Amino acid sequence: QVQLVESGGGLVQAGGSLRLSCAASGRTVSSYHMGWFRQAPGKEREFVAAVSWIASSTYYADFVKGRFTISRDNAKNTVYLQMNSLKPEDTAVYFCAAGSFYWPTTSRSNGGAYNYWGQGTQVTVSS
Repeated sequence: QVQLVESGGGLVQAGGSLRLSCAASGRTVSSYHMGWFRQAPGKEREFVAAVSWIASSTYYADFVKGRFTISRDNAKNTVYLQMNSLKPEDTAVYFCAAGSFYWPTTSRSNGGAYNYWGQGTQVTVSS
């Protein structure tokens, strides 16, 4: 079992930055691919970014390319999401997830491919 706990969310003005962290406990997450997803009120959960288990590859949703950066520190069992140039439409609850699947496929952006999920952290961007 893997337990994931997100932190770092909060209220920020448009154009600002936040860094989300996802701390893992239980089994080490070094062998899992890690992803960030988000869900805004009244909307379905959507994929944001993912990083492969050895951090050699990353993948982003088009709407965050150039603004968000996902990274991981396997020694610390932690995954990060650096979010810059935030927009009001980025307001959502952000979830991290861990999964073991074949990386170079659409699974990396499919929430159903991830086995473990955190409880989420709220990000609110004011205009």
